[in-house]
Amino acid sequence: MELPAALSWILVIAGVWSLVVWPQFLRRVLKDPRAHDASGKATKFLTVHVVLVTISMVLGVATAGIGIAALLP
Repeated sequence: MELPAALSWILVIAGVWSLVVWPQFLRRVLKDPRAHDASGKATKFLTVHVVLVTISMVLGVATAGIGIAALLP
């Protein structure tokens, strides 16, 4: 794969950004009173956000991986 080094670094930075930001977001969601019902069971609010964070982190790993792969000779 051939990408200019600048674009490769942008991919790496974007991937790392996702891996740093989304876990912080999930911590806030877990503390949100809407995340669990009165019996402590997970709500749809929590489920949707866990799926969102998971997909975003997988895409972040893929993005960083593509950037790193493009930087290697």
